[in-house]
Amino acid sequence: MNWFPNILTEHFNLPPAALDQALETQSEKGGHLVRILIKQYHLDEIDLLEAMGKQLHMEVIRTLPPEIQTDFTASIAIGFLKKNGMVPVATLNDAYIAINDPFSFQALDDLRAILGWKGARPVLCPLPVITTAINFAYDMTQDSAEEVMQGIDNEDPEALFSEIEETGDLLDDTSDAPVIRLVNLMFSQAVRDNASDIHIEPYQNSLKIRQRLDGILYDMLSPPKHVQSALISRIKIMANLNIAEKRLPQDGRIELKVGNKDVDLRVSTLPTSFGERVVLRLLDKSSILMTLTELGMPDDRFIPFTEQIKAANGIVLVTGPTGSGKTTTLYAALTSINNTDINIITIEDPVEYRISGIGQVQVNPKINLTFASGLRTIVRQDPDVILVGEIRDTETAEIAIQSALTGHLVFSTLHTNDAASAITRLIDMGVEPFLLSSSINAILAQRLVRIICPHCKEAYMPEPEALLKLGITPDNSIRAYRGKGCAKCHHTGYKGRCGIFELLLMDREMKHMILQTANANDIKELAIKNGMITLRQDGATKVLQGITTIEEVYRVSKE
Repeated sequence: MNWFPNILTEHFNLPPAALDQALETQSEKGGHLVRILIKQYHLDEIDLLEAMGKQLHMEVIRTLPPEIQTDFTASIAIGFLKKNGMVPVATLNDAYIAINDPFSFQALDDLRAILGWKGARPVLCPLPVITTAINFAYDMTQDSAEEVMQGIDNEDPEALFSEIEETGDLLDDTSDAPVIRLVNLMFSQAVRDNASDIHIEPYQNSLKIRQRLDGILYDMLSPPKHVQSALISRIKIMANLNIAEKRLPQDGRIELKVGNKDVDLRVSTLPTSFGERVVLRLLDKSSILMTLTELGMPDDRFIPFTEQIKAANGIVLVTGPTGSGKTTTLYAALTSINNTDINIITIEDPVEYRISGIGQVQVNPKINLTFASGLRTIVRQDPDVILVGEIRDTETAEIAIQSALTGHLVFSTLHTNDAASAITRLIDMGVEPFLLSSSINAILAQRLVRIICPHCKEAYMPEPEALLKLGITPDNSIRAYRGKGCAKCHHTGYKGRCGIFELLLMDREMKHMILQTANANDIKELAIKNGMITLRQDGATKVLQGITTIEEVYRVSKE
Protein backbone atom coordinates (compact mmCIF):
# COMPACT_ATOMS: atom_id res chain seq x y z
CA MET A 1 0.00 0.00 0.00
CA ASN A 2 2.99 2.33 -0.46
CA TRP A 3 1.08 4.12 -3.23
CA PHE A 4 -1.88 4.91 -1.01
CA PRO A 5 -0.36 7.85 0.96
CA ASN A 6 0.60 9.41 -2.38
CA ILE A 7 -3.05 9.29 -3.53
CA LEU A 8 -4.21 11.00 -0.34
CA THR A 9 -1.54 13.70 -0.63
CA GLU A 10 -1.66 14.36 -4.38
CA HIS A 11 -5.39 14.01 -5.07
CA PHE A 12 -6.92 15.22 -1.79
CA ASN A 13 -4.22 17.40 -0.18
CA LEU A 14 -4.31 15.32 2.99
CA PRO A 15 -1.30 15.22 5.35
CA PRO A 16 1.01 12.17 5.06
CA ALA A 17 -0.13 11.09 8.53
CA ALA A 18 -3.76 10.72 7.31
CA LEU A 19 -3.32 7.04 6.44
CA ASP A 20 -1.71 6.27 9.82
CA GLN A 21 -4.60 7.94 11.65
CA ALA A 22 -7.15 6.00 9.59
CA LEU A 23 -5.33 2.70 10.22
CA GLU A 24 -5.24 3.46 13.95
CA THR A 25 -9.03 4.11 13.93
CA GLN A 26 -9.54 0.84 12.03
CA SER A 27 -7.51 -1.18 14.55
CA GLU A 28 -9.44 0.36 17.48
CA LYS A 29 -13.01 0.34 16.11
CA GLY A 30 -12.91 -1.90 13.03
CA GLY A 31 -14.61 -1.02 9.76
CA HIS A 32 -13.50 -0.40 6.18
CA LEU A 33 -10.46 1.80 5.60
CA VAL A 34 -12.22 3.57 2.71
CA ARG A 35 -15.27 4.40 4.86
CA ILE A 36 -13.05 5.69 7.69
CA LEU A 37 -11.20 8.05 5.34
CA ILE A 38 -14.45 9.33 3.83
CA LYS A 39 -15.89 10.00 7.31
CA GLN A 40 -12.76 11.49 8.90
CA TYR A 41 -11.77 13.77 6.04
CA HIS A 42 -15.15 14.31 4.29
CA LEU A 43 -13.85 12.93 1.01
CA ASP A 44 -16.10 12.36 -1.99
CA GLU A 45 -16.53 8.60 -2.31
CA ILE A 46 -16.57 8.52 -6.11
CA ASP A 47 -13.41 10.68 -6.30
CA LEU A 48 -11.60 8.36 -3.89
CA LEU A 49 -12.73 5.23 -5.73
CA GLU A 50 -11.70 6.74 -9.10
CA ALA A 51 -8.23 7.54 -7.74
CA MET A 52 -7.79 4.04 -6.29
CA GLY A 53 -9.14 2.42 -9.44
CA LYS A 54 -6.64 4.31 -11.57
CA GLN A 55 -3.76 3.24 -9.32
CA LEU A 56 -4.90 -0.41 -9.07
CA HIS A 57 -6.08 -0.67 -12.70
CA MET A 58 -9.57 -1.57 -11.47
CA GLU A 59 -12.86 -0.66 -13.11
CA VAL A 60 -15.07 1.80 -11.18
CA ILE A 61 -18.85 1.73 -11.66
CA ARG A 62 -21.38 4.17 -10.20
CA THR A 63 -24.50 2.02 -10.57
CA LEU A 64 -25.39 -1.68 -10.71
CA PRO A 65 -27.81 -3.33 -13.16
CA PRO A 66 -31.44 -3.21 -11.93
CA GLU A 67 -31.94 -6.93 -12.60
CA ILE A 68 -29.25 -9.19 -11.09
CA GLN A 69 -29.45 -12.92 -10.44
CA THR A 70 -30.20 -13.65 -6.77
CA ASP A 71 -29.17 -17.34 -6.59
CA PHE A 72 -26.34 -16.44 -4.20
CA THR A 73 -28.82 -15.58 -1.39
CA ALA A 74 -29.32 -19.30 -0.67
CA SER A 75 -25.63 -19.90 0.16
CA ILE A 76 -24.36 -16.56 1.53
CA ALA A 77 -25.60 -14.78 4.65
CA ILE A 78 -26.73 -11.20 4.12
CA GLY A 79 -24.63 -10.16 7.12
CA PHE A 80 -21.40 -11.35 5.46
CA LEU A 81 -21.99 -9.21 2.36
CA LYS A 82 -23.02 -6.11 4.34
CA LYS A 83 -20.10 -6.42 6.75
CA ASN A 84 -17.59 -6.64 3.91
CA GLY A 85 -19.32 -4.22 1.54
CA MET A 86 -19.52 -6.50 -1.49
CA VAL A 87 -22.12 -8.15 -3.70
CA PRO A 88 -21.84 -10.71 -6.54
CA VAL A 89 -23.36 -9.38 -9.76
CA ALA A 90 -24.43 -11.85 -12.44
CA THR A 91 -26.33 -10.78 -15.55
CA LEU A 92 -26.96 -12.58 -18.84
CA ASN A 93 -23.73 -11.19 -20.31
CA ASP A 94 -21.35 -10.66 -17.41
CA ALA A 95 -20.35 -11.69 -13.87
CA TYR A 96 -18.22 -9.75 -11.39
CA ILE A 97 -18.02 -8.83 -7.71
CA ALA A 98 -18.77 -5.24 -6.74
CA ILE A 99 -16.66 -4.21 -3.75
CA ASN A 100 -16.17 -0.96 -1.86
CA ASP A 101 -12.89 -1.67 -0.10
CA PRO A 102 -10.14 -3.00 -2.42
CA PHE A 103 -8.17 -4.16 0.65
CA SER A 104 -10.79 -6.80 1.67
CA PHE A 105 -8.64 -9.55 0.13
CA GLN A 106 -9.65 -12.39 2.45
CA ALA A 107 -13.39 -11.75 2.24
CA LEU A 108 -13.14 -11.47 -1.56
CA ASP A 109 -11.34 -14.84 -1.78
CA ASP A 110 -13.90 -16.44 0.55
CA LEU A 111 -16.78 -15.15 -1.58
CA ARG A 112 -15.17 -16.44 -4.78
CA ALA A 113 -14.70 -19.85 -3.19
CA ILE A 114 -18.32 -20.09 -1.93
CA LEU A 115 -19.71 -19.03 -5.31
CA GLY A 116 -17.24 -21.06 -7.37
CA TRP A 117 -16.35 -17.86 -9.22
CA LYS A 118 -12.61 -18.46 -9.20
CA GLY A 119 -11.68 -15.87 -11.81
CA ALA A 120 -14.41 -13.27 -11.09
CA ARG A 121 -12.95 -9.75 -11.30
CA PRO A 122 -13.52 -7.23 -8.52
CA VAL A 123 -15.07 -3.87 -9.47
CA LEU A 124 -15.04 -0.78 -7.25
CA CYS A 125 -18.49 0.61 -6.42
CA PRO A 126 -19.97 3.11 -3.89
CA LEU A 127 -21.18 1.44 -0.68
CA PRO A 128 -24.79 2.81 -0.80
CA VAL A 129 -25.20 1.26 -4.27
CA ILE A 130 -23.87 -2.10 -3.03
CA THR A 131 -26.10 -2.01 0.08
CA THR A 132 -29.20 -1.26 -2.01
CA ALA A 133 -28.41 -4.21 -4.33
CA ILE A 134 -27.96 -6.54 -1.32
CA ASN A 135 -31.25 -5.44 0.25
CA PHE A 136 -33.09 -5.83 -3.05
CA ALA A 137 -31.70 -9.33 -3.63
CA TYR A 138 -32.60 -10.65 -0.18
CA ASP A 139 -35.95 -8.88 -0.08
CA MET A 140 -36.95 -10.44 -3.41
CA THR A 141 -36.02 -13.91 -2.12
CA GLN A 142 -37.85 -13.71 1.23
CA ASP A 143 -39.86 -16.80 2.12
CA SER A 144 -43.25 -16.82 0.46
CA ALA A 145 -46.20 -16.50 2.81
CA GLU A 146 -47.34 -20.02 1.97
CA GLU A 147 -43.94 -21.51 2.88
CA VAL A 148 -43.83 -19.56 6.12
CA MET A 149 -47.34 -20.54 7.19
CA GLN A 150 -46.69 -24.25 6.62
CA GLY A 151 -44.37 -24.25 9.64
CA ILE A 152 -46.59 -22.31 12.00
CA ASP A 153 -48.35 -25.38 13.47
CA ASN A 154 -45.23 -26.36 15.43
CA GLU A 155 -44.51 -22.83 16.66
CA ASP A 156 -42.53 -22.44 19.88
CA PRO A 157 -44.37 -19.78 21.98
CA GLU A 158 -41.07 -18.60 23.48
CA ALA A 159 -39.82 -17.64 20.02
CA LEU A 160 -42.37 -14.81 19.86
CA PHE A 161 -40.31 -12.87 22.39
CA SER A 162 -37.26 -12.58 20.11
CA GLU A 163 -36.19 -8.93 20.27
CA ILE A 164 -36.23 -7.10 16.96
CA GLU A 165 -33.49 -4.77 18.24
CA GLU A 166 -31.04 -7.68 18.14
CA THR A 167 -30.99 -7.67 14.33
CA GLY A 168 -31.37 -3.97 13.57
CA ASP A 169 -32.27 -4.46 9.92
CA LEU A 170 -35.44 -6.51 9.41
CA LEU A 171 -33.89 -8.16 6.34
CA ASP A 172 -31.01 -9.42 8.53
CA ASP A 173 -33.40 -11.32 10.83
CA THR A 174 -32.68 -15.02 10.32
CA SER A 175 -35.13 -16.29 12.94
CA ASP A 176 -36.55 -19.75 12.28
CA ALA A 177 -39.83 -19.01 14.09
CA PRO A 178 -42.53 -19.06 11.37
CA VAL A 179 -44.68 -16.32 12.96
CA ILE A 180 -41.68 -13.99 13.22
CA ARG A 181 -40.82 -14.74 9.60
CA LEU A 182 -44.43 -14.05 8.61
CA VAL A 183 -44.44 -10.68 10.42
CA ASN A 184 -41.08 -9.76 8.86
CA LEU A 185 -42.36 -10.76 5.42
CA MET A 186 -45.51 -8.68 5.92
CA PHE A 187 -43.54 -5.58 6.95
CA SER A 188 -40.87 -5.86 4.23
CA GLN A 189 -43.50 -6.40 1.51
CA ALA A 190 -45.50 -3.37 2.71
CA VAL A 191 -42.37 -1.18 2.72
CA ARG A 192 -41.34 -2.43 -0.73
CA ASP A 193 -44.82 -1.66 -2.11
CA ASN A 194 -44.85 1.81 -0.42
CA ALA A 195 -48.03 0.91 1.48
CA SER A 196 -49.36 3.49 3.94
CA ASP A 197 -51.25 1.07 6.22
CA ILE A 198 -51.50 -2.63 7.08
CA HIS A 199 -54.84 -4.01 8.32
CA ILE A 200 -55.07 -7.31 10.22
CA GLU A 201 -58.75 -8.22 10.29
CA PRO A 202 -60.13 -11.26 12.19
CA TYR A 203 -63.44 -12.83 11.11
CA GLN A 204 -65.38 -15.83 12.38
CA ASN A 205 -63.51 -18.48 10.40
CA SER A 206 -60.77 -16.52 8.69
CA LEU A 207 -58.01 -13.95 9.09
CA LYS A 208 -57.37 -11.33 6.42
CA ILE A 209 -54.34 -9.04 6.01
CA ARG A 210 -54.72 -6.08 3.67
CA GLN A 211 -52.49 -3.14 2.77
CA ARG A 212 -53.43 0.34 1.60
CA LEU A 213 -51.72 1.45 -1.62
CA ASP A 214 -52.39 4.95 -2.95
CA GLY A 215 -55.44 5.24 -0.69
CA ILE A 216 -57.11 1.93 -1.69
CA LEU A 217 -57.07 -1.33 0.32
CA TYR A 218 -55.81 -4.49 -1.43
CA ASP A 219 -55.62 -8.07 -0.16
CA MET A 220 -52.12 -8.96 0.98
CA LEU A 221 -52.17 -12.32 2.81
CA SER A 222 -54.78 -14.75 4.17
CA PRO A 223 -53.11 -16.78 6.94
CA PRO A 224 -55.06 -19.62 8.58
CA LYS A 225 -57.29 -18.59 11.50
CA HIS A 226 -55.17 -20.43 14.10
CA VAL A 227 -52.25 -18.08 13.33
CA GLN A 228 -54.24 -15.09 14.60
CA SER A 229 -53.30 -15.17 18.29
CA ALA A 230 -49.56 -15.70 17.71
CA LEU A 231 -49.40 -13.10 14.93
CA ILE A 232 -51.10 -10.36 16.97
CA SER A 233 -49.08 -11.24 20.07
CA ARG A 234 -45.84 -10.86 18.11
CA ILE A 235 -46.85 -7.41 16.88
CA LYS A 236 -47.94 -6.34 20.39
CA ILE A 237 -44.60 -7.49 21.81
CA MET A 238 -42.72 -5.48 19.19
CA ALA A 239 -44.88 -2.43 20.06
CA ASN A 240 -44.36 -2.91 23.83
CA LEU A 241 -48.08 -3.45 24.40
CA ASN A 242 -49.72 -5.65 27.02
CA ILE A 243 -50.31 -9.03 25.34
CA ALA A 244 -52.54 -10.19 28.20
CA GLU A 245 -54.99 -7.31 27.73
CA LYS A 246 -57.36 -8.23 24.91
CA ARG A 247 -60.49 -6.41 26.07
CA LEU A 248 -59.35 -2.79 25.70
CA PRO A 249 -57.95 -0.85 22.72
CA GLN A 250 -54.20 -0.17 22.86
CA ASP A 251 -51.84 2.13 20.96
CA GLY A 252 -48.11 1.74 20.47
CA ARG A 253 -45.30 2.16 18.00
CA ILE A 254 -42.58 0.10 16.38
CA GLU A 255 -39.36 1.46 14.90
CA LEU A 256 -37.88 -0.68 12.14
CA LYS A 257 -35.07 -0.60 9.63
CA VAL A 258 -35.99 -2.38 6.39
CA GLY A 259 -33.05 -2.30 4.01
CA ASN A 260 -31.97 1.32 3.72
CA LYS A 261 -35.29 2.69 5.01
CA ASP A 262 -36.06 3.73 8.59
CA VAL A 263 -39.75 3.05 9.17
CA ASP A 264 -41.96 4.14 12.06
CA LEU A 265 -45.10 2.02 12.56
CA ARG A 266 -48.02 3.35 14.62
CA VAL A 267 -49.92 0.39 16.04
CA SER A 268 -53.61 0.48 17.03
CA THR A 269 -55.49 -2.54 18.39
CA LEU A 270 -59.28 -2.80 18.71
CA PRO A 271 -61.20 -5.69 20.35
CA THR A 272 -63.89 -7.17 18.05
CA SER A 273 -66.24 -10.15 18.30
CA PHE A 274 -63.70 -12.44 16.63
CA GLY A 275 -60.48 -11.21 18.20
CA GLU A 276 -58.29 -8.12 18.15
CA ARG A 277 -58.19 -6.07 14.97
CA VAL A 278 -54.82 -4.36 14.32
CA VAL A 279 -54.05 -1.43 12.05
CA LEU A 280 -50.47 -0.30 11.46
CA ARG A 281 -49.71 3.12 9.91
CA LEU A 282 -46.32 3.15 8.13
CA LEU A 283 -44.25 6.33 8.13
CA ASP A 284 -40.99 6.28 6.17
CA LYS A 285 -38.71 8.48 8.29
CA SER A 286 -35.99 8.42 5.62
CA SER A 287 -38.32 9.95 2.99
CA ILE A 288 -37.87 13.61 2.14
CA LEU A 289 -40.73 15.99 2.89
CA MET A 290 -42.44 17.35 -0.20
CA THR A 291 -42.06 21.00 -1.15
CA LEU A 292 -44.99 23.21 -2.12
CA THR A 293 -44.01 23.05 -5.79
CA GLU A 294 -44.13 19.23 -5.71
CA LEU A 295 -47.75 19.13 -4.50
CA GLY A 296 -49.06 19.67 -8.05
CA MET A 297 -51.03 22.82 -7.20
CA PRO A 298 -51.84 24.87 -10.35
CA ASP A 299 -50.40 28.41 -10.49
CA ASP A 300 -53.80 30.08 -10.10
CA ARG A 301 -54.01 28.54 -6.62
CA PHE A 302 -50.29 28.12 -5.85
CA ILE A 303 -49.43 31.83 -6.12
CA PRO A 304 -52.24 33.15 -3.84
CA PHE A 305 -51.75 30.26 -1.38
CA THR A 306 -48.04 31.07 -1.15
CA GLU A 307 -48.91 34.71 -0.46
CA GLN A 308 -51.31 33.71 2.34
CA ILE A 309 -48.81 31.46 4.14
CA LYS A 310 -46.38 34.40 4.27
CA ALA A 311 -48.95 36.77 5.82
CA ALA A 312 -48.15 38.47 9.13
CA ASN A 313 -51.24 37.12 10.88
CA GLY A 314 -54.55 35.34 10.37
CA ILE A 315 -55.64 31.72 9.91
CA VAL A 316 -54.95 29.43 6.96
CA LEU A 317 -57.13 26.30 7.06
CA VAL A 318 -56.63 23.08 5.08
CA THR A 319 -59.71 20.85 4.91
CA GLY A 320 -60.52 17.37 3.68
CA PRO A 321 -61.25 13.87 4.97
CA THR A 322 -58.68 11.63 6.69
CA GLY A 323 -55.89 10.64 4.31
CA SER A 324 -56.34 13.53 1.89
CA GLY A 325 -52.81 14.90 2.40
CA LYS A 326 -53.64 17.85 4.69
CA THR A 327 -50.62 17.34 6.94
CA THR A 328 -48.28 16.97 3.95
CA THR A 329 -49.51 20.31 2.57
CA LEU A 330 -49.07 22.07 5.92
CA TYR A 331 -45.58 20.60 6.42
CA ALA A 332 -44.65 21.80 2.91
CA ALA A 333 -45.99 25.26 3.79
CA LEU A 334 -44.02 25.37 7.06
CA THR A 335 -40.83 24.19 5.35
CA SER A 336 -41.14 26.91 2.69
CA ILE A 337 -41.35 29.73 5.27
CA ASN A 338 -38.98 28.20 7.85
CA ASN A 339 -35.93 30.39 8.46
CA THR A 340 -33.98 31.86 11.37
CA ASP A 341 -36.03 35.08 11.36
CA ILE A 342 -39.25 33.52 12.67
CA ASN A 343 -40.25 31.26 15.54
CA ILE A 344 -42.48 28.35 14.45
CA ILE A 345 -44.14 26.04 17.00
CA THR A 346 -46.53 23.18 16.26
CA ILE A 347 -48.87 21.06 18.37
CA GLU A 348 -49.77 17.79 16.67
CA ASP A 349 -51.34 14.39 17.26
CA PRO A 350 -49.08 12.68 16.40
CA VAL A 351 -45.88 14.43 15.29
CA GLU A 352 -45.46 12.56 12.00
CA TYR A 353 -42.21 14.06 10.66
CA ARG A 354 -39.46 15.96 12.43
CA ILE A 355 -38.59 19.30 10.84
CA SER A 356 -35.27 20.92 11.74
CA GLY A 357 -35.61 24.39 13.26
CA ILE A 358 -39.26 24.00 14.29
CA GLY A 359 -40.53 23.32 17.83
CA GLN A 360 -42.96 20.39 17.67
CA VAL A 361 -45.22 19.39 20.58
CA GLN A 362 -46.97 16.02 20.86
CA VAL A 363 -50.53 15.98 22.25
CA ASN A 364 -50.87 13.76 25.33
CA PRO A 365 -54.44 13.64 26.76
CA LYS A 366 -53.31 11.36 29.64
CA ILE A 367 -51.53 14.32 31.24
CA ASN A 368 -54.11 16.85 30.00
CA LEU A 369 -51.87 18.15 27.21
CA THR A 370 -54.64 18.73 24.65
CA PHE A 371 -54.71 20.99 21.60
CA ALA A 372 -56.43 23.69 23.65
CA SER A 373 -54.16 23.55 26.72
CA GLY A 374 -51.02 23.23 24.59
CA LEU A 375 -52.08 26.12 22.39
CA ARG A 376 -52.52 28.38 25.43
CA THR A 377 -48.92 27.69 26.45
CA ILE A 378 -47.54 28.01 22.91
CA VAL A 379 -48.91 31.55 22.64
CA ARG A 380 -46.69 32.47 25.62
CA GLN A 381 -43.61 31.10 23.81
CA ASP A 382 -43.41 34.19 21.55
CA PRO A 383 -44.23 32.36 18.28
CA ASP A 384 -44.61 34.01 14.89
CA VAL A 385 -46.27 30.98 13.29
CA ILE A 386 -48.37 28.30 15.03
CA LEU A 387 -49.52 25.00 13.56
CA VAL A 388 -52.48 23.37 15.33
CA GLY A 389 -52.77 19.79 14.06
CA GLU A 390 -56.57 19.86 14.03
CA ILE A 391 -59.42 22.05 15.28
CA ARG A 392 -61.59 19.49 17.08
CA ASP A 393 -63.61 21.57 19.51
CA THR A 394 -64.89 25.06 20.27
CA GLU A 395 -62.17 25.80 22.81
CA THR A 396 -59.35 25.07 20.34
CA ALA A 397 -61.12 27.08 17.61
CA GLU A 398 -61.55 30.11 19.87
CA ILE A 399 -57.94 30.10 21.08
CA ALA A 400 -56.69 29.73 17.47
CA ILE A 401 -58.81 32.69 16.39
CA GLN A 402 -57.68 34.84 19.34
CA SER A 403 -54.06 33.96 18.46
CA ALA A 404 -54.65 35.07 14.85
CA LEU A 405 -56.28 38.31 15.99
CA THR A 406 -53.34 39.11 18.30
CA GLY A 407 -50.71 39.01 15.56
CA HIS A 408 -49.90 35.34 14.97
CA LEU A 409 -50.14 33.34 11.75
CA VAL A 410 -52.04 30.13 12.50
CA PHE A 411 -52.17 26.99 10.32
CA SER A 412 -54.67 24.22 11.07
CA THR A 413 -56.83 21.47 9.56
CA LEU A 414 -60.53 20.71 9.66
CA HIS A 415 -62.52 17.66 8.52
CA THR A 416 -65.01 19.06 5.99
CA ASN A 417 -65.95 18.12 2.45
CA ASP A 418 -65.09 21.45 0.82
CA ALA A 419 -63.76 24.91 1.61
CA ALA A 420 -67.17 26.58 2.12
CA SER A 421 -68.27 23.92 4.63
CA ALA A 422 -65.39 24.88 6.93
CA ILE A 423 -67.13 28.18 7.71
CA THR A 424 -70.39 26.36 8.50
CA ARG A 425 -68.56 23.85 10.72
CA LEU A 426 -66.85 26.55 12.78
CA ILE A 427 -70.13 28.49 13.23
CA ASP A 428 -71.82 25.22 14.31
CA MET A 429 -69.06 24.86 16.92
CA GLY A 430 -70.21 28.17 18.38
CA VAL A 431 -67.64 30.55 16.91
CA GLU A 432 -69.10 34.00 16.18
CA PRO A 433 -69.28 34.86 12.43
CA PHE A 434 -67.63 38.27 12.96
CA LEU A 435 -64.59 36.52 14.48
CA LEU A 436 -64.31 34.22 11.45
CA SER A 437 -64.63 37.04 8.91
CA SER A 438 -61.87 39.01 10.61
CA SER A 439 -59.42 36.16 11.31
CA ILE A 440 -59.52 33.66 8.41
CA ASN A 441 -57.25 34.47 5.44
CA ALA A 442 -57.83 31.42 3.22
CA ILE A 443 -59.31 27.92 3.21
CA LEU A 444 -57.74 25.22 1.04
CA ALA A 445 -59.79 22.06 0.39
CA GLN A 446 -57.97 19.09 -1.13
CA ARG A 447 -58.21 15.45 -2.15
CA LEU A 448 -55.70 12.92 -3.44
CA VAL A 449 -56.32 11.26 -6.81
CA ARG A 450 -54.36 8.29 -8.11
CA ILE A 451 -52.07 8.93 -11.08
CA ILE A 452 -52.42 6.69 -14.16
CA CYS A 453 -49.51 4.23 -14.38
CA PRO A 454 -47.16 5.52 -17.13
CA HIS A 455 -46.13 1.96 -18.06
CA CYS A 456 -49.60 0.77 -19.11
CA LYS A 457 -51.33 4.06 -19.94
CA GLU A 458 -53.72 4.02 -22.91
CA ALA A 459 -56.06 6.55 -24.54
CA TYR A 460 -59.75 5.90 -25.16
CA MET A 461 -62.94 7.72 -26.18
CA PRO A 462 -64.92 8.51 -22.98
CA GLU A 463 -68.69 8.25 -22.74
CA PRO A 464 -70.46 11.66 -23.02
CA GLU A 465 -72.32 11.00 -19.73
CA ALA A 466 -69.03 10.48 -17.89
CA LEU A 467 -67.68 13.79 -19.18
CA LEU A 468 -70.87 15.63 -18.24
CA LYS A 469 -70.54 14.34 -14.66
CA LEU A 470 -67.26 16.25 -14.42
CA GLY A 471 -68.69 19.34 -16.08
CA ILE A 472 -66.82 18.73 -19.36
CA THR A 473 -68.76 19.43 -22.57
CA PRO A 474 -68.63 16.22 -24.69
CA ASP A 475 -66.61 16.48 -27.88
CA ASN A 476 -65.44 13.79 -30.33
CA SER A 477 -61.91 15.19 -30.16
CA ILE A 478 -61.61 14.65 -26.37
CA ARG A 479 -59.50 11.68 -25.30
CA ALA A 480 -59.29 10.38 -21.75
CA TYR A 481 -56.68 7.98 -20.41
CA ARG A 482 -56.62 4.89 -18.20
CA GLY A 483 -54.16 2.23 -17.09
CA LYS A 484 -54.59 -1.31 -18.41
CA GLY A 485 -52.79 -2.76 -15.38
CA CYS A 486 -49.28 -4.21 -15.31
CA ALA A 487 -46.72 -5.67 -12.90
CA LYS A 488 -45.27 -2.19 -12.22
CA CYS A 489 -48.57 -0.96 -10.74
CA HIS A 490 -49.72 -4.27 -9.16
CA HIS A 491 -52.27 -4.51 -11.99
CA THR A 492 -54.27 -1.57 -10.61
CA GLY A 493 -53.64 0.83 -13.50
CA TYR A 494 -52.43 3.51 -11.06
CA LYS A 495 -49.04 4.44 -9.63
CA GLY A 496 -48.64 7.31 -7.18
CA ARG A 497 -50.99 10.14 -6.22
CA CYS A 498 -51.33 13.89 -6.68
CA GLY A 499 -53.62 16.54 -5.20
CA ILE A 500 -56.66 18.37 -6.50
CA PHE A 501 -57.32 21.68 -4.80
CA GLU A 502 -59.92 24.40 -4.27
CA LEU A 503 -58.86 27.66 -2.64
CA LEU A 504 -61.37 30.01 -1.00
CA LEU A 505 -59.93 33.48 -0.39
CA MET A 506 -61.52 35.88 2.10
CA ASP A 507 -62.13 39.04 0.15
CA ARG A 508 -64.41 41.87 1.34
CA GLU A 509 -67.50 40.44 -0.37
CA MET A 510 -66.91 37.00 1.18
CA LYS A 511 -66.48 38.50 4.67
CA HIS A 512 -69.79 40.33 4.28
CA MET A 513 -71.49 37.09 3.15
CA ILE A 514 -70.24 35.22 6.26
CA LEU A 515 -71.74 37.90 8.50
CA GLN A 516 -75.10 37.41 6.72
CA THR A 517 -75.36 33.59 6.50
CA ALA A 518 -73.75 30.29 7.52
CA ASN A 519 -75.19 28.43 4.52
CA ALA A 520 -72.32 26.55 2.83
CA ASN A 521 -74.07 26.50 -0.58
CA ASP A 522 -74.46 30.30 -0.61
CA ILE A 523 -70.83 30.77 0.41
CA LYS A 524 -69.69 28.33 -2.29
CA GLU A 525 -71.76 30.02 -5.00
CA LEU A 526 -70.24 33.41 -4.18
CA ALA A 527 -66.72 31.92 -4.18
CA ILE A 528 -67.29 30.33 -7.62
CA LYS A 529 -68.71 33.63 -8.91
CA ASN A 530 -65.52 35.32 -7.71
CA GLY A 531 -63.33 32.81 -9.58
CA MET A 532 -62.83 29.84 -7.23
CA ILE A 533 -61.96 26.57 -9.04
CA THR A 534 -63.76 23.67 -7.33
CA LEU A 535 -62.30 20.25 -6.55
CA ARG A 536 -64.38 18.68 -9.33
CA GLN A 537 -63.20 21.31 -11.86
CA ASP A 538 -59.54 20.83 -10.89
CA GLY A 539 -60.01 17.08 -11.23
CA ALA A 540 -61.58 17.54 -14.69
CA THR A 541 -58.51 19.54 -15.77
CA LYS A 542 -56.21 16.72 -14.62
CA VAL A 543 -58.36 14.21 -16.58
CA LEU A 544 -57.94 16.27 -19.77
CA GLN A 545 -54.19 16.48 -19.06
CA GLY A 546 -54.00 12.68 -18.89
CA ILE A 547 -52.87 12.66 -15.25
CA THR A 548 -55.78 10.73 -13.73
CA THR A 549 -59.04 9.02 -14.75
CA ILE A 550 -62.66 10.17 -14.83
CA GLU A 551 -63.63 7.45 -12.31
CA GLU A 552 -60.92 8.52 -9.88
CA VAL A 553 -61.97 12.18 -9.85
CA TYR A 554 -65.61 11.21 -9.44
CA ARG A 555 -64.69 8.86 -6.55
CA VAL A 556 -62.92 11.50 -4.47
CA SER A 557 -65.12 14.50 -5.29
CA LYS A 558 -68.65 13.18 -4.89
CA GLU A 559 -70.93 16.14 -4.21
